[in-house]
Amino acid sequence: AARRLRQRFRSACKLRPSLGSRRSAMKLVVALALPAAALRPVKVTMSAAQNRRAFVIGGTAAAAAAATKANAYSLPDLPYAYDALEPSIDAATMKFHHGARPAYRDHHATYVAGINGKLDEKDQPPIADLMKIRAQAKDKGYNNAGGGVYNHDMFWQAMAPKGKGGAPSAALAAAIDKSFGSMDKMKEEWEALAAPASTFGSGWVWLYVKGKDLKMGNTPNQDNPLMKGANVEGIPILGIDVWEHAYYLKYQNRRPEYVKAFWDVVNWNQVSAWYDDALAGKAPQF
Repeated sequence: AARRLRQRFRSACKLRPSLGSRRSAMKLVVALALPAAALRPVKVTMSAAQNRRAFVIGGTAAAAAAATKANAYSLPDLPYAYDALEPSIDAATMKFHHGARPAYRDHHATYVAGINGKLDEKDQPPIADLMKIRAQAKDKGYNNAGGGVYNHDMFWQAMAPKGKGGAPSAALAAAIDKSFGSMDKMKEEWEALAAPASTFGSGWVWLYVKGKDLKMGNTPNQDNPLMKGANVEGIPILGIDVWEHAYYLKYQNRRPEYVKAFWDVVNWNQVSAWYDDALAGKAPQF
């Protein structure tokens, strides 16, 4: 048998010199040594039911993958440059707060990845609707990641470069006067609420609408007024992030300075539009 294979090998090398190598010739010998039946292609057949099942399974999987990809939450672009809010908020803080370095998954980008992971292969409703479902399955990850996405989406839109944010609309200005006495008194109350003594550790301070009334309150961590069961409930129209990462590079432990500087970059044009929507029962959508 060995002698016959050697003979076939020599014959293959002579008959097929274009194969280019002794290895190719050896492959030909192996093929020649196999029974003819083994070289025929094997035809695999499926029943009609199996065909239908494969089609349904494959189609469902493809549709689910497409839906998940299409509905995944994403990191929004900022409506201004990273240095546009100087000197109130420095460019370095904006870059790592928003997520300019994809490899590092900075703060907002981390929340986006977190909520996408929590809802992997599940329905991903508009982020404002997700906020209304507090502590799903008692999993704080929904609040922390989902709230982190919504709160920051709103935070960026609620700011504008100094001198470009306009002033409160007549309707919003009247509501501020009615609820707080004046704009100055509203700012004083806001700054007191944002101080470490009132909002200890990490959290947010909000202007929000409840019914037809304009109110102010704070929430811990990444909670917000849209969440059922939050310590303040309503429709937010303005929020300030008082987590240390929002101000520490520039202000260190001087949070009150950051809160005061925030007023210079509030986008009152946007906040006024959100106020009008809130009176109609509509929360800001992103």
